[in-house]
Amino acid sequence: MIPISNTTGKFLLTIISLSACALAREGTEWDTAFWYNANDDKLPRVLLVGDSICNGYQIQVRDELAGVAYVSFWATSKCVTDRSYLKQLAYVLEEYPYKVVHFNNGLHSLATDPKAWEGGARAALALIHEKAPAAKIIWASSTPIKDENRMPRVKALNEIGERIAREKQLPVDDLFALMSPLNRDTFWTDTYHFSPEARKLQAKQVAGFVRAALDGKAASKAEAHSALEGAASATGPDGPVK
Repeated sequence: MIPISNTTGKFLLTIISLSACALAREGTEWDTAFWYNANDDKLPRVLLVGDSICNGYQIQVRDELAGVAYVSFWATSKCVTDRSYLKQLAYVLEEYPYKVVHFNNGLHSLATDPKAWEGGARAALALIHEKAPAAKIIWASSTPIKDENRMPRVKALNEIGERIAREKQLPVDDLFALMSPLNRDTFWTDTYHFSPEARKLQAKQVAGFVRAALDGKAASKAEAHSALEGAASATGPDGPVK
């Protein structure tokens, strides 16, 4: 029998506990993860965690931080209470040493019991701290949706997340406040997702928080171009940098 450490044992118990209180999965669940500049290690690496909103702004964050940091991201439809969430997060965290982790979960959790969601969020943050002890963690609020009938739940989960962040003295990237004043017909493409202009606003704010966590370092055009060249892949979605 292989001995189980206290840390591993607690992790397994957390997974079992969250699985017991999780709702049924969505009809289709999905995950997307990229590690840009996969072979480079001269700059600090940051990890963006979120859902399709994160997937919408991640490449622009990569460009904003080119020459300052290498960007990785994991976007998923899974709620933090899903039976695989912590296992998949652990895998992503173990791939590289990260200096900053920008974390969000919520829009796929609107039907989840708030107490269960809080437990999952706390477990995720504890796992980030365990797997990336040197990383600075930034909590990101979930963005507003067009369906006003479901907005109270978005706000409620954001309030819980912000309470946890205050308790742990984490900075809060308030993407909800950034998007909320904007015209729903102009900047939303459907109930949840955003126009290119809105995604640029989100990317700039996310990159600003990450840059501040990295002591505000800036990059020259040459440094940025070199980093983007290293991120390009002939088989990837971007192709060679032009």
